[in-house]
Amino acid sequence: MKKPEAAKAIDLRTGDGGAGTEEILKMRARAAEPQPVMKMTDAVALIVGIVIGAGIFRTPSLVAGNTESGSMFLTAWLLGGVVSLVGALCYAELTTAFPSAGGDYHYLARAFGRKPAFLFAWARMSVIQTGSVALLAYIFGDYVSQIYDLGEYSSVIYAALVVVALTAINIIGISFGTGTQKLLTTLEVAGVVLVLTAGFLFAPAAASDAAPAAAASESNASFGLAMVFVLLTFGGWNEAAYISAELRQGRRRMAFALILGIVIITTLYMLINLAYLRALGLGGMAASEAVAGDLMRLSFGESGVILIGVLVAVSALTSANATIFTGARTNYALGRDFPAFSLLGRWNAETGAPVNAFIVQGAISLALVSLGIWTRKGFETIVEYTAPVFWFFFLLVGVALFVLRRKEPERERPFRVPLYPLTPLVFCLTSAYLLYSSLAYTGLGALVGVGVLLIGALLLAALPVIEDLFQINQTRRGEDEISTT
Repeated sequence: MKKPEAAKAIDLRTGDGGAGTEEILKMRARAAEPQPVMKMTDAVALIVGIVIGAGIFRTPSLVAGNTESGSMFLTAWLLGGVVSLVGALCYAELTTAFPSAGGDYHYLARAFGRKPAFLFAWARMSVIQTGSVALLAYIFGDYVSQIYDLGEYSSVIYAALVVVALTAINIIGISFGTGTQKLLTTLEVAGVVLVLTAGFLFAPAAASDAAPAAAASESNASFGLAMVFVLLTFGGWNEAAYISAELRQGRRRMAFALILGIVIITTLYMLINLAYLRALGLGGMAASEAVAGDLMRLSFGESGVILIGVLVAVSALTSANATIFTGARTNYALGRDFPAFSLLGRWNAETGAPVNAFIVQGAISLALVSLGIWTRKGFETIVEYTAPVFWFFFLLVGVALFVLRRKEPERERPFRVPLYPLTPLVFCLTSAYLLYSSLAYTGLGALVGVGVLLIGALLLAALPVIEDLFQINQTRRGEDEISTT
């Protein structure tokens, strides 16, 4: 006779009946881990949404000011796409060979051990990802404040609301989070198409620049600085590594998602910069502080300026949502590997999200946003704060590819980076150059970011003692529970 359904439920909880206790525990563990529920379109939307943020509406004027001709200007953006593609090829090997919700953290741990991985997780939680969230939230606040000003701290208020709202959306669950991301990315790309239409069809063509841009230098260092801004604008595609364990057929499709994402981004960047160049000319771009706003003003008047404000706000919102979504995955991996941070390593099976990791990330991001209350240069300070630490660990990930090739040669690699070792070597050299540039061209904010990383190093040195204390506390708590039963 069959057992009633209620009896089956009792068997599952107690371990009695058909399934053994060990098997049930394994089933529960699988239920509380990332599951492959994302489609490839989700991954591509995530990559495009992160990269095509507000940067493309801010940095082209800085690139124009450091290039001597329109052809050199466009070459810089094309080269940025090529360098990003090289990086994507390296990440394609890592994500397909070692799919994990920990992303870079997981690769560093396998290549160099727990200590460098811990430092990366600390930096990502306290500097890199949370700084990026605060940065994007500020951009949103700045542009929305042009449409509806809330007073002296308008940008800070809007930025804080963005962090709270998007963190809540992602806590609700993965399907809601990825659905929001696809909607925002669609709106973002539609906005870029609008700017393209304005630049090519509505704005009058600028007079040809017979002389180099006034701000451009005659030295090679000028073009190098232009590349710094270009590659910063391309930054963010590597975030796809953090959802490799959640992608359906991840090993076969993640490489394609990375490459397709970079191709889409490079195409859009080339087109939008052609539109800027046609409407404003190189000199006009170099003299502009809001290149997209100037283009829209030429095309549609002041109403166009409001329209671009909405567009940039949507772009910042898109990137912020994607950054929040992926950032919590590293915090989750940190909690899984280090008992002292076990609170972060809990995956909510009902919502399909690391809820505690989202909450901690949101709290740190809000703390960084609050810097805007004390400084008028919150945006610039956070850029300085994040850049050196980001490029340092990006370089380490490139080195990790070489280490893992030697350390785990038997590992199945569904995708191998072409032209090895030349391709990853180019990736490492590019990252090293950007690390140098981020230290050479930034100020106090960079030192603060490095200082926070050093605090993480001190915490790492004390970690054995902290973990011993944590274990003693856990043991005492278990003994107390036993004594009360």
